[in-house]
Amino acid sequence: MSYSYRDLVAWQRAKDLSVAVYRATAVFPKSELYGLTSQIRRASISVFSNIAEGQGRISKGEFQQFLGHACGSLLELRSQLEVSVDLGFLPSEDFKKLDDIAAHVLRLINGLIDSLRSKSKAASGSS
Repeated sequence: MSYSYRDLVAWQRAKDLSVAVYRATAVFPKSELYGLTSQIRRASISVFSNIAEGQGRISKGEFQQFLGHACGSLLELRSQLEVSVDLGFLPSEDFKKLDDIAAHVLRLINGLIDSLRSKSKAASGSS
C-alpha cells in the first residue's frame, strides 16, 4: 500500500476532476449556487476526500469501504452532470470531457478495490 494518499493515481485524477468541475460550474446560473452547483461540487470533492480518508484507515477493509463511498459519490456526480446538460447549464462537449475523466477515475478506484481484495485473499490463503 502507498505511504500517502497523494501517491495514489486515483486520488490525483479525482482531484483533477474536482478542479475541472469547479471551473465548469463557475458559469452556472447564480440561482443554482446553493442548488445543483453546490451538489455537484460537493460530490466531486467527496470522491478524492474519501480516497484520502480511506487510505489513512488502519485496515484494508476500511479502505475498501471508503473507496466504495468514493464510487458512489462519483456516480452521483456523473448523474448531476447529466442533469446539468439537460437544463442547458453545461455544454455537451464539457460534459463529455468531465464524464471521460470520471469514467477513468472509476476504473482507477475499481482497480484499487480489486488490488485490496487480491491482497486480502493472498493474506488469508484463499484462492
